[in-house]
Amino acid sequence: MPQSFSARAVDTASLPVIDIGDLSSDDPARIAALAERLHRACRDKGFFYVVGHGIDPALQQAVFDHAAEFFALPEAAKAALDKRHSPANRGYEALRGQVLEAGTPPDVKEGFYIGPELDDQHPAVQAGRFNHGANQWPAECPEFSGVMLRYLDEVTGLGERLMGLLALSLGLPREHFADYCREPLTTLRLLHYPPQPAKPQPGEKGCGAHTDFGGLTLLLQDANGGLQVWDANSGEWLVATPIPGSYVVNLGDMIARWTNDRYRSTLHRVVNSSGHERYSVPFFYSGNPDHLVECLPGCLAEGAAPRYPAVTVEEHLREMYQRTYA
Repeated sequence: MPQSFSARAVDTASLPVIDIGDLSSDDPARIAALAERLHRACRDKGFFYVVGHGIDPALQQAVFDHAAEFFALPEAAKAALDKRHSPANRGYEALRGQVLEAGTPPDVKEGFYIGPELDDQHPAVQAGRFNHGANQWPAECPEFSGVMLRYLDEVTGLGERLMGLLALSLGLPREHFADYCREPLTTLRLLHYPPQPAKPQPGEKGCGAHTDFGGLTLLLQDANGGLQVWDANSGEWLVATPIPGSYVVNLGDMIARWTNDRYRSTLHRVVNSSGHERYSVPFFYSGNPDHLVECLPGCLAEGAAPRYPAVTVEEHLREMYQRTYA
């Protein structure tokens, strides 16, 4: 994988645009065609655009507006909400606070982590379950929490609908992942990327090349772009040009593991060469922490052994977090 920042713009043959409006159709043929489109995308790069999802563009814009408001706060105000203060990994992550690509400088981004709001009396919080707890909210931004929790609820519903379609794409019943979708672990991450440094250190960029940990990632991009997807077939980076209102959806390592690598979890990175401040909002749908992830029916050749042992969602995520934040 080259360290060059050069990349090629994609077309819809490289990263397909899938309109999921037909998910509400009563026509089995339309649903089947949609599942087949998703199957091809997951077998290829595991990256695709989703439109027709039904999430209000005004709500998407409100998320961007409030994210920009937060990241414009004084450093001291942001640092007071550092996620190190949270046992649930919620809150602020400082600029250059993460290294996603081993052997490169820290990522040129700052972030803010949000999850479902759970108070100290919730059984999962009292049990010390992974990534369960209360959020940290900026007092300087009074409307911030309401907007983010409303958006989190909407995009969680979208993640569940996409898991139903994913089941169909694998030849499974639409409700196959119902238990996985019960009380799922979800994370909303607000990200701010300053422009790419004029004279970067070797390998320095907004976000290093990595695959995502969990199930589905639904990325809301602003107009400035910067996301690049690795194409192993051509040996080059592809630019995922923003499509207004769409989500760039990709499969995480857990889906690759679950499907015995039949479906792809693909390297991607961010190079903010726009010359402007870039904001993006990835949403991570990781599923029920107790759900057992083991090779799915139809993903194993007769007589073959699964490539991965069975593991719970929580066990898988703990292992991934330890690798990144060790």
